[in-house]
Amino acid sequence: MSTLISTPTRSGVVYPESDGQPIAENTLQFRWIVTIKEGLEAVFRDRQDVFIAGDLFWYPVEGDPKIRVAPDVMIVFGRPKRERRSYLQWEEGGIAPQVIFEILSPGNRTWEMEQKLLFYERYGVQEYYVYDPEMIELSGWLREKDELREISAINGWTSQLLGIRFVLQPSTLEIFDPENHPFLTYLELVQQRDQIAQERDQIAQERDQVAQERDLDLALSDSSPLKRVTAPARTVFVLLAAAFCAVFYLLLPRQPLWQPTGSPTARAGR
Repeated sequence: MSTLISTPTRSGVVYPESDGQPIAENTLQFRWIVTIKEGLEAVFRDRQDVFIAGDLFWYPVEGDPKIRVAPDVMIVFGRPKRERRSYLQWEEGGIAPQVIFEILSPGNRTWEMEQKLLFYERYGVQEYYVYDPEMIELSGWLREKDELREISAINGWTSQLLGIRFVLQPSTLEIFDPENHPFLTYLELVQQRDQIAQERDQIAQERDQVAQERDLDLALSDSSPLKRVTAPARTVFVLLAAAFCAVFYLLLPRQPLWQPTGSPTARAGR
């Protein structure tokens, strides 16, 4: 439950930090606010001069707390990341939020959205986007001099300041960061992380199984009877071959290389 909180400034003027209204009227609207806000936080995680907030009161005029609005998501370039209770523009170097997102809910009225458009146009917003998650409709406005002019071809549009791209699908809006990664809910990020972890575990298990099979093959090869008798068998074979050659040599018929002079054979030849 929201309560009305007010903080007086040095001038004594009180600037309320809450109007007692809920951030969102339904879960769908709230999910989109969080997804866009946290997605942009991730895009600019390395930029310390980009402030991003959701449902934070923006007061553009000092001394007049009635002039205020609480955008669903606002992005301010040139201001440091830090916690704020509200955005008092005169205490922020006079820098107005450059980009605004509004997520529609059934409770939004046409006149209300027209007033917001005029407010953002008057107080310096550069890009303004309105998304209806129930109707899957996205509208955008881009500043041209002193006016916010509607973007005619919003599907596939890339924000000039944010670098993110909008793609309307039949069932939803897809938003891609400058590296073409989609904006995801926290649940989707957890599911993606779990899937990656499971794939890594499966790869590790397959690698371990291959190593175990290789080690088993080596163990079987080292303990095989054939390998154990290879060296002795080679020695026996050599010895048998040598003995066979010796016997074979002894059994061959041989002729004398010379005969004595006085032998009968020599005398008969005379």
